[in-house]
Amino acid sequence: MFEVIGQPHPDRSERVKRLQELGFTWADIEEEQYWIDQIVLMPKAVYEELEQAASAIWRILDKTVRYVHRRRDLYELIGIPPILWNMLDDLPLPEPGLISRYARFDFAVANDGTIKLLELNADTPTGYVEASIATPWVLEQAGYASPNIRMKELVKEAWALERPDTAACVWYGRHLEDSGTIEALGRHSGLELFYEDCLELWVDEGVLKNKDGRVIERMFALYPKEWMAVDDGGEALSYAIETGRLTLFNSPHSILLQSKGLLAAAWGLYELGLLFDAEEREAIARYVLPTYNKPVFSGSFVSKSMFGREGGSVRMFDAEGRLELEDREGFDSSVLFPSVYQKRAELARIETAEGELHLLTGMFVLNGTPCGLLGRAGGPITGNASHFIALGVR
Repeated sequence: MFEVIGQPHPDRSERVKRLQELGFTWADIEEEQYWIDQIVLMPKAVYEELEQAASAIWRILDKTVRYVHRRRDLYELIGIPPILWNMLDDLPLPEPGLISRYARFDFAVANDGTIKLLELNADTPTGYVEASIATPWVLEQAGYASPNIRMKELVKEAWALERPDTAACVWYGRHLEDSGTIEALGRHSGLELFYEDCLELWVDEGVLKNKDGRVIERMFALYPKEWMAVDDGGEALSYAIETGRLTLFNSPHSILLQSKGLLAAAWGLYELGLLFDAEEREAIARYVLPTYNKPVFSGSFVSKSMFGREGGSVRMFDAEGRLELEDREGFDSSVLFPSVYQKRAELARIETAEGELHLLTGMFVLNGTPCGLLGRAGGPITGNASHFIALGVR
């Protein structure tokens, strides 16, 4: 199913330097080699099915958000912090398919080609630089075309409509990945932007300002919206958005898409025979894993926080319900937010220069269009210790 091409170049330092010049500055993180200098190719038919699956699930989850919107019992069920409820109710939903203009699906594609959705990061996905800059360059160097070349164009289209004046992340200038991500998005947008550290922003009577007092009116931020419930300035930031003094991108409603509880809601509606038409039900049965708010499985399953990121909070249980594996690297956000329970799906295994690894297949959705493969290789749980490997189409 997946073919690993080539061996790492003997002059890694020169290739890492070139990637740094392009904007991918974390190919090596201290002494660790995050980037594996090889290529993984999937069959064209699998890629085409992956695009179709992403399009179908995108429509299904968009429809589910519209069902959940303004139902506070369902907000609670999918873990949305109450501090955000007024904001979500009062602000209008974006048009269909565009609740988030910058998102990434994570799929488990098995060695037999079976495709199953693991989760959707519709709020603050990273991996954009790896997919839009590093992957096309690595593939081009080896003589392969990349399916990711439209990513920059789609970001430019999205930001031409949203027109943020500021892009921000936590620890801007110090956190290489997040800083590099917002800078790449800014370059690809073609807009003149200010770049800020979220930790240096403050709210003055409902108006967001930077440390020098500059007013921020439209901001793209790699800042998880659920953290408004726990951060000191979260309530003030929520108020600024709620009152229209600040427009935030992705849309505040992207937190409804972001919650893994939304997958449980979609699965529950599917089981009850509600909301979805025959075509949508077929896509759910084929690509969506059974997901619940309680561990009701008779076979192996996974638990994860509704707002877990980078593998944090993921626990794998065997067929007898015994804990088999858990992520100890990422932050366990299940101490703050409720969990979901999902039927277990196996990742494909590939032989790389770093040994046999499990392959996670990411697919970006930019401005409503599936575009951009992201390959991550590591253990059964894809966390902070996993590697980036360029993913292309055979």
